[in-house]
Amino acid sequence: MFPGHNQSAVPEFFLLGFQVLIILFTSFLMAYISTVTGNSLIIVLVSSSHRLHSPMYFFLSHLSFCDVILSSAIAPNLLHVTLHNGRHMTVSGCISQLYFFSLSSSTECLLLTVMSYDRYVAICKPLHYQTTMNFRFCLVLVTFSWMLGSVLTMIGIVLISRLDFCYSGDIDHFFCDFAPLVQLSCSDTTVLQTVVYIISTPQTMIESVFIISTYICIFLAIHRMSSTTGRQKAFSTCSSHLAVVCMYYGTLTAIYVASSGENSADMNKILSLVYTVVTPLLNPVIYTLRNQEIKNTLKNIMEKRTMRLGI
Repeated sequence: MFPGHNQSAVPEFFLLGFQVLIILFTSFLMAYISTVTGNSLIIVLVSSSHRLHSPMYFFLSHLSFCDVILSSAIAPNLLHVTLHNGRHMTVSGCISQLYFFSLSSSTECLLLTVMSYDRYVAICKPLHYQTTMNFRFCLVLVTFSWMLGSVLTMIGIVLISRLDFCYSGDIDHFFCDFAPLVQLSCSDTTVLQTVVYIISTPQTMIESVFIISTYICIFLAIHRMSSTTGRQKAFSTCSSHLAVVCMYYGTLTAIYVASSGENSADMNKILSLVYTVVTPLLNPVIYTLRNQEIKNTLKNIMEKRTMRLGI
């Protein structure tokens, strides 16, 4: 149990989840396995190949690690909820799941912001790229992202752990999200919601404005290029990151808009499914689909393994 957690009348929660469907369970299972495999493969390739020891791939490996944490925090519970038409979960277990979900989400947003700056320097200031994006600076950016994500997450988690839950323990969701937990609390949540709003709103706005600003500069720089080949090459270096950013923030925006609708619970489950299952699954696909360096590295490793086995 978390320190300072008050005794609650509700000892555990029950996640209602989805209707039991074996096809749905199989789909979630395959998605989880593919997500962990794809993202872990990127981490292994980046760490083992000197050809991928560049800032872009360094950030990408940490982004993949965030996706592994996010998927592993949600998917096993999702599979249980789907297979058994719900699941009992302790208050501490629910808060723990929320912590890892929030940590990975917050850190991923920060990493995407950092990666937009990396693409900005690469395209708008190519002559200064090596000196600006040196390993020490990249390490500072990644460390800052993880530390800030941890601190911001922990503030909300500590406040949530002090709540009392004395209403119905049924959560109409497939994982322990912030809004359903707050709705079930019989404590005064004004301070909690105010603090979370003060933390999340500026963070989201700063990240969004920064990413938009960097891409405006990137598009202007690409537009000023005289060579068509140069334009295509420059755009290809940031197209994968742009696609992930649009998918990631697009889903978050849709969740925020849908939360105020009449059927917000059902819509939130669908959009959260995209955010927690589909996005981590597609991220490695988007980054490797047109990336020849990763393909060549994987091909070389497979050839070396084949030669060692004598096949």
